[in-house]
Amino acid sequence: MSEMNEDTETVAFKEFEDYEGEQEAVNEEVNLDVILDVPVVISMEIGRTNISIRNLLQLNQGSVVELERFAGEPLDVLVNGMLIAHGEVVVINDKFGIRLTDVISPSERVKRLA
Repeated sequence: MSEMNEDTETVAFKEFEDYEGEQEAVNEEVNLDVILDVPVVISMEIGRTNISIRNLLQLNQGSVVELERFAGEPLDVLVNGMLIAHGEVVVINDKFGIRLTDVISPSERVKRLA
């Protein structure tokens, strides 16, 4: 292994010095233009529950699964699996929709998606 191929060359890495402007860079406003067109998955969750595999295998058409959420409670609005808002179900032109009732701030949304 001590032989060197003619196509290889030895390089030296320069050590980085402490960057004093690092704090200034953190305080600058983040430019979001580069990510504004990135698609994300948005979903609404009405509730969840835990059941055994035995009960899961017994489910069939007409089965009712009781959820942990009470009727009338707002739904969770998730983006890529992260909670960003709460809302209530509405019907628009025969399709379901959601009216947002409580939304976290844009900066907090970006932090949660990072």
